[in-house]
Amino acid sequence: MNMINDRINTLLNGQKLATESIIEIFSSIQGEGKYVGYRQAFLRFEGCNLSCDYCDTEHRVGSHRYCRVELNPGSHRQLEIPNPLTPAAVAEYVNNFADITPHQALSLTGGEPLLHTKFITELAPLVRLPLLLETNGTLGPRLKKVLPLISIISMDIKLPSMVGQELWGEHGVFMEIAREKDLYVKLVIERESSTSEISKAISLIASVDRSIPLILQPVTPHGHCKAPSADLMLKAQEMALGPLRDVRVIPQTHVMMGQR
Repeated sequence: MNMINDRINTLLNGQKLATESIIEIFSSIQGEGKYVGYRQAFLRFEGCNLSCDYCDTEHRVGSHRYCRVELNPGSHRQLEIPNPLTPAAVAEYVNNFADITPHQALSLTGGEPLLHTKFITELAPLVRLPLLLETNGTLGPRLKKVLPLISIISMDIKLPSMVGQELWGEHGVFMEIAREKDLYVKLVIERESSTSEISKAISLIASVDRSIPLILQPVTPHGHCKAPSADLMLKAQEMALGPLRDVRVIPQTHVMMGQR
């Protein structure tokens, strides 16, 4: 790690420090979506433009004086690095993971990563892993700024009952932009989710492209959200299997394994 810090200092010599505060950088198993089970590096950003009932991440802007950086992939041993970090510094840590253990991708997560498009633009050419964007699927214009740099897009559709607002228009625009990439959609379902809003989400995806994979994800209980019944998940899948070609039910497997 000292060697990495020396290289970072060399890269930063004479350059202006970046302004991004990063929550954590670590290596783990992807626990959600189409690429569940793959080894990935994770870069967690601060800040989000939504407030979801089931969010389990403390991502408040300005609340992280230090970034938690895993020393070696899978070790769970961390260093606290003062924020903000530069793209060059982040790339050094991520590339160190990839040098030690093969990784399928670097997952950009949060919060909402698309609030940080300038940072992503500067980071992308420095890392040696494909970029997977985990996003709430509402910031289409911002996606356009980084789309050529992204390989995989994991997009949420947010049900109105869980975010307190309707985002169908934003989601539709986002999917139209994202569909040229390796795109899949996640739909988190809780006990109180209605079949009418689930049906509307399915219809929206089908109107853009029937071949977009849909991952139905039973919520991990958090705050006021309660896990859906097995009957509701089976009903949701049954509703989606006609309009869409690829529909899977996958819970948060990293939680089941006690991973982040």
